[in-house]
Amino acid sequence: MAFVKWILEVPRRLFLANSIAVKRSVHSCARISETNVSDAVGTRRIIKGWVKALRNMKDNVFIDVSDGSCSEHLQIVIPKSIKPSNLTYGSSVSVEGDIAMGPNGRVELRAETISVVGECVVSDGYPFMPRKKYPQEYIRQYLHMRPRTNGFGSLLRIRDLATVAIGDHLRSRGFVGVHTPVLTSNDCEGAGEVFTVRPASEGLMKSMKKEGVSDDEAYFNTKVFLTVSGQLQLESVVRGLSKVFCFGPTFRAENSKSRLHLSEFYMIEAEIAFARNIEELAQEAELLLKSVTNYVIDKGGSDLRIHGAPEPDWLDKTFHIISYDEAVKILEENIGQLSSPIKYGESLSKDHELFLVQHTNGVPVFIVDFPKESKPFYMKEAPHDPTKIFRRRRQWTS
Repeated sequence: MAFVKWILEVPRRLFLANSIAVKRSVHSCARISETNVSDAVGTRRIIKGWVKALRNMKDNVFIDVSDGSCSEHLQIVIPKSIKPSNLTYGSSVSVEGDIAMGPNGRVELRAETISVVGECVVSDGYPFMPRKKYPQEYIRQYLHMRPRTNGFGSLLRIRDLATVAIGDHLRSRGFVGVHTPVLTSNDCEGAGEVFTVRPASEGLMKSMKKEGVSDDEAYFNTKVFLTVSGQLQLESVVRGLSKVFCFGPTFRAENSKSRLHLSEFYMIEAEIAFARNIEELAQEAELLLKSVTNYVIDKGGSDLRIHGAPEPDWLDKTFHIISYDEAVKILEENIGQLSSPIKYGESLSKDHELFLVQHTNGVPVFIVDFPKESKPFYMKEAPHDPTKIFRRRRQWTS
């Protein structure tokens, strides 16, 4: 009987323990900002974060705390009688108190207890001062501190939203996510812009090296590179799964530091089996771009506003599809507005691409039917014109 009584008692004890844990659990600034104000006022909350501003008044100290969960700061009212002596701008704190409505109509936390988790002595070299904006060149000197700035923190949150939206949308369309290799023996692009992988330990390399094998082939018995694309793996996998995608790190050995060419970046690639025409592929790309953009605007509006990002006006418009011949004709007719001329058969420059988007009133445009001679042999010929190949290029304004 004692055993039965203990069994019956366990769920009640767990329920009480969980109830206490819920009441005393740490809440994020994002969670508080999303809660209905009338429901939040009077509730007990614990907040942990970093002090972004500190103001001393007659009876109280006001601090703005951010925990990085959103762009909004939570104002905390601290009676001077409980203010820690080491409370400063930049310090990390743990605060417990009740949610209340401030005179300005915004939610605030009225502290009953506060402790400094980590001190911040600004005079000892803390690089950022309150209410001061710094250029990116200065912030890059302190890479480990960048996430504390509003601008960089918001970029990380926007990137996270986009990553979630990409996976969710593609899976809703029936695509299966595939992890393609980061270490690979193929140069998918064939341009030689690859990073070679080899052991840092010369001793390990020599111990594994076979006779007549180069140092670059010692570890894997062949040359190995950091991937430039997961395309070849996807082309194999799609023949068993029908619709696949990868979204992972990509590396290009380019000595460029612009936002157009990077040594490392994340790239979305997708493959569809049994595709009937180029329009079907274009539609998938259009749906993806619109879905991800809408999701980021809906969930990350406050972070986008930090960067002054305007809401795109093409979300309710159908993307254009034009042929390479049509694109060249448009560019030739507007040669005076271009910084470089266009020659038939050559690839389009960034200047050409941006002009074509401008020509379509900012609506993204797909360019198809490139000349066959200008592209690799493996690209599919256009059935209506054997001198052309299917080639889609997706362009949009930044």
